[in-house]
Amino acid sequence: MRTQSERVFLTGGAGFIGSHVAEALLGRGAHLLIVDKLDDFYSLNWKNANLEQIHRVAEYEFSNIDICEIAPLRKLIARFKPDAIIHLAARAGVRPSIEQPCLYERVNVAGTLNLLELCRELRIPKFIFGSSSSVYGAASQAPFSEAQLDLRPLSPYAATKLAGEMLAYTYAHLFGLSVICLRFFTVYGPRQRPDLAIHKFTALIEAGKPVPVFGDGSSGRDYTYVSDIVSGVLSAVDYEIPAAPEARFEVFNLGNSQPVRLTELIKQLERATGRKASQEQKPPQPGDVPLTWADIRKAGRLLGYQPKTPLPDGLDKFVAWYRSTDSSLRS
Repeated sequence: MRTQSERVFLTGGAGFIGSHVAEALLGRGAHLLIVDKLDDFYSLNWKNANLEQIHRVAEYEFSNIDICEIAPLRKLIARFKPDAIIHLAARAGVRPSIEQPCLYERVNVAGTLNLLELCRELRIPKFIFGSSSSVYGAASQAPFSEAQLDLRPLSPYAATKLAGEMLAYTYAHLFGLSVICLRFFTVYGPRQRPDLAIHKFTALIEAGKPVPVFGDGSSGRDYTYVSDIVSGVLSAVDYEIPAAPEARFEVFNLGNSQPVRLTELIKQLERATGRKASQEQKPPQPGDVPLTWADIRKAGRLLGYQPKTPLPDGLDKFVAWYRSTDSSLRS
């Protein structure tokens, strides 16, 4: 654990994963600056509520700016002088990326490049990039290992995340940055975005509405509770990459390493809510992969990463949070 002088510049800190990371950083005494554009991808009520929750832990700085605008970013980073940048801001979601690929390229690729360029220019020693299991695509052998090089992303979102990783490697190689890319596997828990499966399905079951089942229900996801992801992010902040002849660059999977079929997820949500789910069969969706499954041995060996929350426990916590949340935030 770092000392209280630790200074962290966190993008996307008002979002689902980012707000939990922010709380954990403040909880260990970090001086934190959160950057978030507060876009309207989903209700701003959620993001403002997240920021209020973070304030209950400790004070932090906040700036509502766009990572695609390099001039205000430069001014902010130059003043704050962070020890590390944790970059979680992104346009998220597979299906919206198919509809708006240029927007996803602008935010996820050009925005990431802006931050890397400022790390070079302002000599920020560490850059941590929130990537995604979607970079593996459908061709990968399971469980998915960081050593796999045959990556075939199936959506613009996935392609932009892989592009961000490649730019991060290039900057590590050319300019000596210390860079860690974290591939998150299907994160869930309190504050999860309302468009994601567990949140969406819970809302539908609670309302007595049918749950959409795309395909035959056999698709598998490596559902990972948010507190386990946060522990991996903090370990990455603390991890010092050994000097290497080529680049100080690492990629880590952060998952639960226990994929669950869609049909089983629905059964577990029925158990957690105490309600029977009606199902509506739908055709497979473009861009969806049949399976995500993290090989977490590397993260365990180098980061000490060890997920602790089984799916039933995590779903119980999520449903309890959902039921305790003000209904006005659900719009």
